[in-house]
Amino acid sequence: MAKKKMKLSSQGPYVTLDNGLVKLTVVKPQGYITGIAYGGMDNLLDPKSNESSRGYWDINWNLPGGQDIYDLLKGADYSVVQMNKECLEVSFKNTYDPSSVGGTNLPLSVDIRYIVRAGVSGFYCYGIYERPSGCPAFDIAQTRLVFKLRKDKFHYMAITDEKQRVMPMPEDLLPDRGKQLIVPESVLLVNPINPDLKGEVDDKYMYSMDNKDSGVHGWIGSGPIIGFWTIFPSQEFRNGGPTKQNLTVHTGPTCLAMFQGTHYLGLDMVAQFEEGETWKKVFGPVFIYLNSIPDATKAHKLWTDAKKQRLFEETLWPYDFVSSPDYVAAKDRGSVSGRLLVQDRYVSGSLIPAKNAYIGLSVATTAGSWQLESKGYQFWVQTDSNGNFTIKNVIPGVYGLHGWVPGFMGDYLNNDQITISEGKQTELGNLTYVPPRDGPTLWEIGFPDRTAIGEFVPDVNPMYVNKLFINSPEKYRQYGLWDRYTDIHPELDQIYTIGISNPKTDWFFAHVDRRGPGNKYVPTTWTIKFNLNSVTTGTYQLRLSIASATRSDLEVHVNHMDTGHLVFQELNLGTDNTVCRHGVHGFYCLFSANFPSTLLVKGDNSIFLTQARGGDSLCGVLYDYLRLEAPATAESPNSLYPPIEYVHNTG
Repeated sequence: MAKKKMKLSSQGPYVTLDNGLVKLTVVKPQGYITGIAYGGMDNLLDPKSNESSRGYWDINWNLPGGQDIYDLLKGADYSVVQMNKECLEVSFKNTYDPSSVGGTNLPLSVDIRYIVRAGVSGFYCYGIYERPSGCPAFDIAQTRLVFKLRKDKFHYMAITDEKQRVMPMPEDLLPDRGKQLIVPESVLLVNPINPDLKGEVDDKYMYSMDNKDSGVHGWIGSGPIIGFWTIFPSQEFRNGGPTKQNLTVHTGPTCLAMFQGTHYLGLDMVAQFEEGETWKKVFGPVFIYLNSIPDATKAHKLWTDAKKQRLFEETLWPYDFVSSPDYVAAKDRGSVSGRLLVQDRYVSGSLIPAKNAYIGLSVATTAGSWQLESKGYQFWVQTDSNGNFTIKNVIPGVYGLHGWVPGFMGDYLNNDQITISEGKQTELGNLTYVPPRDGPTLWEIGFPDRTAIGEFVPDVNPMYVNKLFINSPEKYRQYGLWDRYTDIHPELDQIYTIGISNPKTDWFFAHVDRRGPGNKYVPTTWTIKFNLNSVTTGTYQLRLSIASATRSDLEVHVNHMDTGHLVFQELNLGTDNTVCRHGVHGFYCLFSANFPSTLLVKGDNSIFLTQARGGDSLCGVLYDYLRLEAPATAESPNSLYPPIEYVHNTG
């Protein structure tokens, strides 16, 4: 079928881009998208919203030590960048003048771009952010692209094969229809417009996704049946690497493209710029894909088609139709390849291929700090079953080579930085990761994958259910699970016996406070009981692999709860807010509690883990994995207790 003619027109304050399939209406020079016409629907966006609140870019920023400032990003100059029979590209640019002193003007130049291509059912969006020389110091906490769709048409959202549902109406979140719970974003639907949703809890964080697991999400509308999808063809421009969690969709109906944010990691994620520091980054392009089907009974096929389109967009990356010289083309990028192996003599006498490991390039220079990196680009892949990897289409520069291996604690960082040159492939050969280990394993709890998946997640209180997650691998996405600990352990804390207990049924996924009399939350102490046939003279180590922590004071005692047996204390641990945001991981970190053999005895022993900060219902520690190591010996004995066998779900 012949492609329809491309049309660009300007009338009054509006410019329209039309390829015969999609008609995009944008306010100039600001760059707000006010209309998207497609498939017989005159506007997919909410016509009742202000024109600046339908399709827009925004940012949260602050001056050093100052209050958060929210700004809509808008252009001051409109221009046509590219116009031919195959492609239309327009620019809405606002250039910051460093000579403008004082005030609360955002010290950032922003160029918002939209692209419509011939025969393509959708449009592309990207932004060029730049700090010219002479800018004052400031911080960026969050920036994103937001679409608010027609609430009379779009009621069904989809973010994975399993996570799809009819969503509440925005009115359902108001006081006469919904009851706000202790977490501000959580609303109990008391009298929703759709009676089938009565008694459920709505919370946008329930629909968060890891960068590595996301790539397409959106909504399906009715009358006509139309799909609206945000597709990420690459994750390279998003902050925080593959495990960073981001919002996707929420009641509105709202569809998000999150580029930079602090969710599940806290303020350490904020990009801080010093006075005079220059910086430039291209966010996107992301693809807004539109599809339709005449038969309402086959609406699910729109999701299937959107997934296929995402895979197709990935094959096109980096795009060859983006005109900005700041967007690095494929010919100007490089690649790197190698093989990652693991050396752990207590697991194997031979090097172990790092199977399904995550390996990536980031400008972060210390192990694990890629999690908090927000200024540069990151490029990540998974290794194959033999530990081989190739990272393609890397923007030239100097990077740290980072990684982590499921089944082993800690973070890999190559000793030497990697230089990527345009048009060249760098061969690294065999690389070896030596995970933290001093001695043989006496016992272990959990599986080291940087999450609390595989540990006991309770059933939700029926008063606060989200039906989508009742029989889901993401059972933890329910509201109020922190109080379920008290329901299960109303008076005495959790006791875990090595060799008998199973983490899937006996290790609560979050070490939280207990709700006491008068709804006061009190510290909790978990006990790990184990038996030693003998005690080896030397230093023992308890490895604490932490999947997430929020406002916690963590203490470890051995055999007695007194200062003489306190072997570890970490105060003010974590700002992740993972507990209240229904997650199982946040900022990953690793601690080691070293203690002398004199604290142990032959026979029965106990280690006490205390969440020592009370008065906070939403604080807590999520353990990824715990391991007790005996002092190093010449031999490599087997674990005293073989690991508990249980199905490990990585979903």
